[in-house]
Amino acid sequence: MDKIWLEQYPEGVPENIDVNAYSSLQDLFLQSASQFSDSPAFSNLGKTLSFAETEQLTLQFAAYLTHEAGLKPGDRIAIMMPNLLQYPVVLFAAFRAGLVVVNTNPLYTDRELRHQLKDSGAKAIVILENFAHTLADVIDDTEVGLVITTKIADQVGGLKGMLVNFVVQYVKKMVPPFSLPGAVAYNQVLAKGAGHTSRFKDVELSHDDTAFLQYTGGTTGVSKGAALSHSNMLANLLQAEAWTTRDLSLNQEIFITALPLYHVFALTANALFSVKIGAKNILITNPRDLPAFIKELKKERFSFITGVNTLYNAMLNTPGIETVDFSNLKIALGGGMAVQKSVADEWKALTGVTLLEAYGLTETSPAVTINPVSLEAYNGMIGLPVPSTEVCVRDEHGNELGMGESGELCVRGPQVMKGYWNRPDETAKVLDADGWLRTGDVAIINESGYIKLVDRIKDMVLVSGFNVYPNEVEDVLAAHEKVLEAGVIGVSDECSGELVKAYIVKKDASLTEDDLIVWCHEELTGYKRPKHYVFVDELPKSNVGKILRRELRELDKSA
Repeated sequence: MDKIWLEQYPEGVPENIDVNAYSSLQDLFLQSASQFSDSPAFSNLGKTLSFAETEQLTLQFAAYLTHEAGLKPGDRIAIMMPNLLQYPVVLFAAFRAGLVVVNTNPLYTDRELRHQLKDSGAKAIVILENFAHTLADVIDDTEVGLVITTKIADQVGGLKGMLVNFVVQYVKKMVPPFSLPGAVAYNQVLAKGAGHTSRFKDVELSHDDTAFLQYTGGTTGVSKGAALSHSNMLANLLQAEAWTTRDLSLNQEIFITALPLYHVFALTANALFSVKIGAKNILITNPRDLPAFIKELKKERFSFITGVNTLYNAMLNTPGIETVDFSNLKIALGGGMAVQKSVADEWKALTGVTLLEAYGLTETSPAVTINPVSLEAYNGMIGLPVPSTEVCVRDEHGNELGMGESGELCVRGPQVMKGYWNRPDETAKVLDADGWLRTGDVAIINESGYIKLVDRIKDMVLVSGFNVYPNEVEDVLAAHEKVLEAGVIGVSDECSGELVKAYIVKKDASLTEDDLIVWCHEELTGYKRPKHYVFVDELPKSNVGKILRRELRELDKSA
């Protein structure tokens, strides 16, 4: 397909980016640390680290990993913690030591953690003590030889840090007992590493070196590690910078990071992008505590925020959000799941800023498309391909389709992963010899090059031969004034093959099934209307707040 989308590019956005601007993420970090040395880099729990302070801490940590722990370039190190100051310290220290980062969800079960550590062959892990009991249950089944534990406020330090750590462990009792013989404390690592900084040398890295093993269900099967190179990640950062260069200024912005940094969306859009442009990055440890989150938002006139639809929806329905100062907000980015019109409209009405929908995958580092920052209002699209990116839609036989036709979205660009870690068979299922990645998502490209995401192929409901896409039905349901959230799945039916079933969280307790039947009759054609409604207190969500339809299907089976 011709790059018809280029005509819609905002002024100043180039067709291509030059990934050779940096040799690695380590190079990018060290350049930014020098350029923005005295400026604030990361802030959490009332403590702020400058770029220079962050660089010094990473030096100490990297020196320990190399000279005390004996880790070698290419070894894998897992990071298992929420958004804390320790995260960027460990992240950039790992790059300085030439290691591969394995981002690990702190909420993993024994089974999930065992699989990830074994599959990645991780030699080391840095873990928040709150979750260390899970590691203790599985570590004997893994290759992990170095365990570094940290407490929530270790990097805050001082009396406040001691007090926070005491309350978390002994008052709130948030640290279950665990036994990890030989584990080293985070602050001990920094202290010991300080003795080796004079002889430490940053490992030389290249574009082809793997930066992350980012685990994902992917487009097929069991959780796999997407091998993302330094070049992949640099490309996506430079694509993001090219897209926002007219709107965001170097060393002037304040980021809000509520999504977890171990997730690829926040990893690139927040942790790495803030460093690239010298922004102050405010890390939110627990965004599910919405009153506390809103309180944090009131402290700074922030200019950039990312989130998934459910997070924005939750914020909009939290008392006090109307008192937040949005006067400096430039970009609100929505990804990870479809942005719903009702949420986007309410966000624009409150803040005056359009909620920009973007689209990406773990396998693409992650950004593939984004709407222009100048977009006036929600348009139901996932935007335009970012620079140096090609897209097309194909049918089930791999034939390319034309504009306006619905098919599987395929992507090619410098941000596309090297492949799945040690799984050439799985890689071959999604990545062809010409570099095209099958996304598993159904999309339509219009005559202007804008892309509309229809749904996941595997989530599509087939009613009497007609395709029903849950995103569309959920969007209609969420637009009802008495609905807080909605999740839609297909269930078996003898007559039509499948029927649509909706799970609803009420915003107003007076909402009835009849209300929804009338609403959907007005908004949806017959075969798209839910035939079953179930009211629930909450919907199952992933660690970033994405509604998990597979768990709804399991819930339906057990009902």
